[in-house]
Amino acid sequence: MTRCAVLGAGAWGTALGDLLARGGHEVALWAHEADVVASVNASHENVRFLRGVRLHAGVCAVAELAEAARGAALVFLVAPSHVLRTVVRGAAPSIAPKAVIVVATKGIERETLAMMTDVAAQELPGRPVVALSGPSFAAEVAARQPTAVVAASSDREAAAAAQRALSSDTFRVYTSDDVVGAEMGGALKNVIAVATGIAEGLGLGFNPRAALITRGLAEITRLGVARGASPLTFMGLAGLGDLVLTCTGALSRNRAVGLEIGKGARLADVLAKRETVAEGIVTTQSAHALAEREGIEMPIVAAVHRTLFEDQAARSSIAALMTRELRAERDA
Repeated sequence: MTRCAVLGAGAWGTALGDLLARGGHEVALWAHEADVVASVNASHENVRFLRGVRLHAGVCAVAELAEAARGAALVFLVAPSHVLRTVVRGAAPSIAPKAVIVVATKGIERETLAMMTDVAAQELPGRPVVALSGPSFAAEVAARQPTAVVAASSDREAAAAAQRALSSDTFRVYTSDDVVGAEMGGALKNVIAVATGIAEGLGLGFNPRAALITRGLAEITRLGVARGASPLTFMGLAGLGDLVLTCTGALSRNRAVGLEIGKGARLADVLAKRETVAEGIVTTQSAHALAEREGIEMPIVAAVHRTLFEDQAARSSIAALMTRELRAERDA
């Protein structure tokens, strides 16, 4: 049995904590919200973020970061991207020097354009860091539906440790050494999911959805390769697999936000009535800035950015994609 800390008790963090506990591990689940701590410990249910799922009795929720992190051999970071650095910094004094850090947050830090594993490495120097990515709706993982993901790290043993801890008869973990590819795929697919949601909200059909997914994958691959990723990673679970799920699945928060925008809602109004985080909104800003910094053309990301943050009508943004200069499908 391994002591595991899960820092972040949203739907995904709760599902991972449940998965680990069912695998026989000791799990401390840190929650920012007092009602989450109370409901997990009293009724074995995260009523706020994962209602209706009976959690394993081995999941113990705590309100203090130090209490969660102390003595953990595996520390899972699952806080939203915009607060991840703050959470890690708060937990750092209690995290063991040899603990394996598994980053399950998907995003790009807006202020620094750092990937989430970079944030973890900066705040927790000397610890091995693993990126967990792939097509995995929290509710389906918690319902023990078959799921496959990737644990990517430059430290082979750290990736294998995460693989062993998480794997079960319903949750299959593959390892990879392409951290950049796994993280880029996991973060950028959320922006493309917002785009497909917008198209659906406009009343567009399956042809434009397929075009957005396919050309979105090309954009993700261009930026990822420019940052040092292998193009093959984007053909796998952390690339194509996660992209298809998030762009088409009814449980996708990013697709849902895009859907409302496409129907004419204002972004501020959409976000005001949502308690859960749609990472694609923050990542749109980060990806747009990163593409500009790297000199990489990402027209779909740019179109989503114009719609969300530059007051361009959604229909005009989609139309602009269709009237761009003609070119070959594959870059020379």
